[in-house]
Amino acid sequence: QVQLVESGGGLVQPGGSLTLSCDASGRTFSIYRMGWFRQGPGSEREFVAAITWRGGFTSYADSVKGRFTISRDNANTVTLQMNGLKPEDTAVYYCAAASGSGYYYTIQNYDYWGQGTQVIVSS
Repeated sequence: QVQLVESGGGLVQPGGSLTLSCDASGRTFSIYRMGWFRQGPGSEREFVAAITWRGGFTSYADSVKGRFTISRDNANTVTLQMNGLKPEDTAVYYCAAASGSGYYYTIQNYDYWGQGTQVIVSS
């Protein structure tokens, strides 16, 4: 099994920055891809960014491309650097891990999920 714990959420003003972290533990050797998803108020959970566990190949949703950066900073941690935040970025952000190489943006392809961390962008 893989355990995922997110941290770093909070309240930030529009245009500000925030960095989220996801710590992975357990059978991390089984991970192929790590992803970040978010769910805004009254919205469905949507893909934000993904990175392959070993190769570091990244993918981004069009809505965050150029503003967000996903990276694997060490053996156990994946971060999401968020810059130029907008009110529409307000959501609960979830870290997820996939053991297979299916479509990176598909929720069903991820096997493990963190508890989520709240990000609020408001003035």
